[in-house]
Amino acid sequence: MKNIISIFTLLLLVSCQSEIKKEDLSKLNGYWEIKEVSMPSGEKKDYKVNETIDYFQVKNDVGFRQKVMPRFDGKFGTNDIKEEIKIIEKDAHFFIEFKTNYGKWQEEIITIEDSTLVLKNKEELIYEYKRHIPFSLK
Repeated sequence: MKNIISIFTLLLLVSCQSEIKKEDLSKLNGYWEIKEVSMPSGEKKDYKVNETIDYFQVKNDVGFRQKVMPRFDGKFGTNDIKEEIKIIEKDAHFFIEFKTNYGKWQEEIITIEDSTLVLKNKEELIYEYKRHIPFSLK
């Protein structure tokens, strides 16, 4: 029964997606924290605490994604590795094309809002992100 509910929820999420407009793509810029990953089987993996955050910077459909680690002073540490990204539009859908020295892949943008980002890869894994809210001990 739990799998049926999970599958129904996943289908509802995907089918109720709003149409993404070109101007919505600027919302990608900034810090995003993984919230949950949904598997094709309906199984979900929740992320309560994240050691790394994804930072996206895109201008004119090109840019990068970089893993950063939040610090207690409100700043971020990084290993300086950046994945090149390019926004591609195909058949009224938007995709992020990622490129590194090790490979190239695409993820479809399912939802992009001020505080929610949902991406889907070719293996049908659905990644739900929430906008990162910085913290500081200052």
